[in-house]
Amino acid sequence: MVTPALCPPAAPGHPAAVRVPRVRHLGPNWYSAVMGTAALAGAGAALPAHIRPPQPVLAAVWALSLVLLTALLAARALHWTHHRDQARAHLLDPATAPFYGCLSMALLAVGGAALTAGRGLLGTGTAVALDAVLFTSGTAVGLAAAVAVPYLMVVRHRIEPEQATPVWLLPLVAPMVSAALGPALVPHLPPGQPRATLLLGCFALFGLSLLATLLMLPLILARLLLAGPLPLALTPTLFLVLGPLGQSTTATGAVADLAPGVVPEPYAHGLTVFAVLYGVPVMGFALLWLAFAAAQVVRARRRGMGFSLTWWAFTFPVGTCVTGAASLARHTGLAAYAVLAVGLYVLLLAAWTAAASGTLRGLLSGRLPAAPPRARPEPRPARVRTRSGAVR
Repeated sequence: MVTPALCPPAAPGHPAAVRVPRVRHLGPNWYSAVMGTAALAGAGAALPAHIRPPQPVLAAVWALSLVLLTALLAARALHWTHHRDQARAHLLDPATAPFYGCLSMALLAVGGAALTAGRGLLGTGTAVALDAVLFTSGTAVGLAAAVAVPYLMVVRHRIEPEQATPVWLLPLVAPMVSAALGPALVPHLPPGQPRATLLLGCFALFGLSLLATLLMLPLILARLLLAGPLPLALTPTLFLVLGPLGQSTTATGAVADLAPGVVPEPYAHGLTVFAVLYGVPVMGFALLWLAFAAAQVVRARRRGMGFSLTWWAFTFPVGTCVTGAASLARHTGLAAYAVLAVGLYVLLLAAWTAAASGTLRGLLSGRLPAAPPRARPEPRPARVRTRSGAVR
């Protein structure tokens, strides 16, 4: 992952002397810290009321995510202003370009949590206005990334099959985040066409992201099966697969919640049925993938995997599973999904604590990696043929 680094000092009077050296290598991957922090607040607010964390705590976590977002937007603006060569290099780097989807998801996550966790601090009117701005800008950036990054991967990047990683999902999942968080703005629009347009637009974003993800996932799974485990530093990115699974379940539930009175009744009821018929099996697969990814992480830790910014991959995707399980708890009435949501939230809290503390220690020590880890396959043990002809 890319982290801030010092540049050589420029001579007085040289144009580079006005540059801010610490932002030269600041990549878009840093938005993952904003996403994870906002997810901690937003997912907590989605839990059943009687087991929800205290509202002041959620508001404080949301405020932290807003501060982080503001600081990173300012730093990235300086980066693009004073280090355009490095910014272009990030776009042309297949290991870094997919992280531009994180900018969209950071905007959307902070905006969505403003309506739930941050409303007590801001007031309803201000929270709605802030969410509207962040949702609009985040959706626009997400759609641009969903087109531009795959385009660059096809025409400019030079990619080998063994380089496929779950990081490729990031620009494709961004529209799904819009689909999950956009319906919350529907009640604040005028009745009629505006509400129906936004709600069905979110459902269209759900389909856009889902189909694109279904095209990409087989490439990632094939890479794992044929080339072996990911490099140790990239192993946490396996959790990114949970993002489209949990977020799509959340999206179908959110659309179903707002459908009555917005779309004609047969379709409103159909969306509610679809939310359950889709969400239950997808959440089942999410739990299977969670176990698979966790086993890979345990294996990587035993082989010496240390901290890197990829640990933030443990946070936001798990947060989407929390909101997905909470949505199924509402629509099915099953206490098992409420228990699952709480259990996943405990996992999210532990993951956020590990990622945040590791990032803080790395910043203070200056030991965070200076470049994204590459998806080179791990060497597999050599096969030996015995005298009987068996291979072991």
